[in-house]
Formats: sequence, C-alpha cells, structure tokens
Amino acid sequence: MLYFLSIAVSLLIFAGVRYFLQEVVVFKIIGRHNYVEESRELTYYVRDNFFFGLPAVILSALSYLFWQFQSAQQQNQELLLENKKAEFQMLKAQVSPHFLFNTLNSFYSQLILKEDEMAADILVLSDLLRYVITETDKDEAVLSKEIQFIQNYIHLQKKRFEDRLFLDFTIEGNYSNEKILSSALIHFVENVFKHGKFNSEEEKAVISIRIKEGFLEISTFNYNVGSENYSSTGIGFENLTKRLEYMYKDQFVLEKTEENNTFKAYLKIPLKE
Repeated sequence: MLYFLSIAVSLLIFAGVRYFLQEVVVFKIIGRHNYVEESRELTYYVRDNFFFGLPAVILSALSYLFWQFQSAQQQNQELLLENKKAEFQMLKAQVSPHFLFNTLNSFYSQLILKEDEMAADILVLSDLLRYVITETDKDEAVLSKEIQFIQNYIHLQKKRFEDRLFLDFTIEGNYSNEKILSSALIHFVENVFKHGKFNSEEEKAVISIRIKEGFLEISTFNYNVGSENYSSTGIGFENLTKRLEYMYKDQFVLEKTEENNTFKAYLKIPLKE
C-alpha cells in the first residue's frame, strides 16, 4: 500500500515540478507556454503527466524487482552452500565421538573378564560422554536421564578421590519422564566439585535433590578450597540465570550465599510433563 501511494505522490510531484519549470520559469524567459490553454487545466495536466510518467515508474519497478530476484537467488545459493558445509562439518564432528565410543567399548570388552570394576567404570565414562555429546545441546532434558548423569558423574569422582569422598548426596521423591532445563542440575554439582573441600569428614559437602508436588529443588553446600570462590567465575551463574528466565519466566527460585568460606546454592523449578 505504501509503495502504490508513493507512486501517486511521486507522479504528482513530477507534474508539479514540470508545470513550474515549463509553464512558469520557461514562460517567463521565452514568453511561450509548452501546453495550449485547454491543456493547462489541472485535471488534464495531471492526467497527461501521469500517462507519460507511469511507464518510467513501471520500468524502474520491474528493474528493481528483477534485481531483487537475482540478489535473492544468489543468497539462496550461498545459503545452500553454507548448509552443505555445515552438514559436512557435522559429519566430520561425529567421527571423533564415534571413534571414542568404539574405543571405550573395546576396552570394556577386554576388561570385563579380568577387571570387572574397571570395566564398569569405563562403561560409566562412556555413558557420561555419550550424554554430554547427544543431550546437553537440547533446551530440555528428561529428569531421569539428568539424575542418572549426575549419579555417574559422582561415581567417577569417587574413583578420583579413591573412595575417600566426604559428600552427602541424597535424592527424595519420585521421578520418571518429567522434563527440566538441560544441564541445570549438573551446574550445581560441578560447582561443588570445582570449589569444594572433600578431604575432611567434619567439612562435608552436601548435594540434595528433592522432587515434590510438581517441583524440583536442588540445594548444595560446601566449604571453599583455596582462594578461588564461586563469584570469581560467575559467568556460569549468569548464563544459567538467563536460561532459567527464558524457560520459566518468574516461576523459579535461584539463590546463592557465600559466607565464612562456605557456599550455599538453591534452585527450585517446576517440572514439565
């Protein structure tokens, strides 16, 4: 609508400028009109200029549309090429994880008859890596899979600490295929292992997950180790906050507290069926 209105306005301006130049300026200089007296009536003059000006407008519009079509075609070709490149890169990226999983499975097969415990650990590691590669890039995750991932993560951490891991890890409530924000829980668990103390029974770390009445709550507590604390690497917290706001709007509670060389974190989010 704006385009067609602009055509009418531009033709009116064209007629007005032409009248001023030919019938005012030129007439004053040479004393002759370009149009006869009957043709200088407003309706005829505008109609006549519309008739002679419209082909130029149509031609320019067709030229512009053709140029736009050519430009769109070129962009589509470039987009198709970029998609092919991205697809190729994705296929290349899948080769390394595939090779890694095959290697881990090979180790598992070799150790299952000799070292049952080590074979089980390799299987847990394989499951962890598979989940990270295939699930964490999604917006939502199945709660049961997220909790299984955390359990596997803690299992391997116990091996790292040679089973001297002073950590209270509890899960309360029933859960199955409810959905939550992807990687939300592991953020808190990973933070505990990154900054927390585990070598003292008097300074135990705590990770508690509770599912009740359509909500999930996770709370953590740990004594900080060294000079680095959670605030010094707060980018992850900011990122998580933005993702929670996008997913749950104002339906979540997120808190963190640092005092006396200890850190507490708490998250409450609704579960989706």
